[in-house]
Amino acid sequence: MAVGEVGAGEAVFGSEKGGGGARGGRLRRTLLASLIAAAVIVPVSAAASAQAPAPSPAVFAEGAPARNRYAANRDNIAEAARMAQDADRSGRAGRLRAMAAAGTEQFLIFDGRGRGRAVEVFGELETADRIAVLVPGSDTTLDTYERFRSGAVSLHQRLRAGHARTAVVAWLGYDTPGTVSTTVLTGRRAGEAAAELGPFLDRLPDMAAPAARISLLCHSYGSVVCARTVTGPTVGDMVLYGSPGTGAGSARELPTAARVWAGRGGGDWIADVPHVRLGGLGFGTDPVAPAFGARAFAAGGGGHSDYLKPGTRSLDALAAIVLGIDPAPVAGHA
Repeated sequence: MAVGEVGAGEAVFGSEKGGGGARGGRLRRTLLASLIAAAVIVPVSAAASAQAPAPSPAVFAEGAPARNRYAANRDNIAEAARMAQDADRSGRAGRLRAMAAAGTEQFLIFDGRGRGRAVEVFGELETADRIAVLVPGSDTTLDTYERFRSGAVSLHQRLRAGHARTAVVAWLGYDTPGTVSTTVLTGRRAGEAAAELGPFLDRLPDMAAPAARISLLCHSYGSVVCARTVTGPTVGDMVLYGSPGTGAGSARELPTAARVWAGRGGGDWIADVPHVRLGGLGFGTDPVAPAFGARAFAAGGGGHSDYLKPGTRSLDALAAIVLGIDPAPVAGHA
């Protein structure tokens, strides 16, 4: 799910509170069958809609300075907005113009084709020694990008209050699954995304301050992506929040040496539906369950869309992890 967005598709994956025994098994299968049926029927009209035209992404030489990438991608966004407007896609054109309205935006990657991809930096990456990389979940596209961006801005402002040399990278670097679709039930899109995210994380330290520490912050379906991403030694923390599960049985199974954290807001609907894995559908063990073995942090009482909202306990906890400070633990968590 996108930061600041709630949808029905991931509602099939929740906590283990959904009942036990045969009755619980029937409930889980019914939920999965219902979602699959909706996924087949609902997207038909959307799939037929025309895509807005856009230029090919800018191509950079290996090691190109970040400032060169920023300038070229601002130009690419402006051209994509013009092409969308000429094609009578005024909604997409307006959203693209809003993405680069200030003229100083910092996009490392931009691709306006299809659902779109964008990787935006907040702060001075070249001098940052604490970097948070946000990975969103389903239905995060160029058309819903502003909600994802607002969470990144909120986190960066909170980080700067505690440490000046910080940066946040909003990584929309993959084709997210639709909220109501068969793809959101499986790890296929997550696997494709992990193949992009891992190399990006490997290259990121070359653009940052020496010995910069990276934290990977993974929301909802984004936690499935992170759980499949091989990370190097510069990634110190992996944080799973609002997670439908990862497909792994425990934190020890994840391909990372980073500390693995998990948190869920008290008002997050994902707690009230079953965490299951049936025939390759679903993502199994709840990351906030003690058996998963992640470091639990208190995420406050917010809902699925609220983790990065200003003034929330969840935002404070995520910022603390990025800054290398242990957040408040969950009471009674083993």
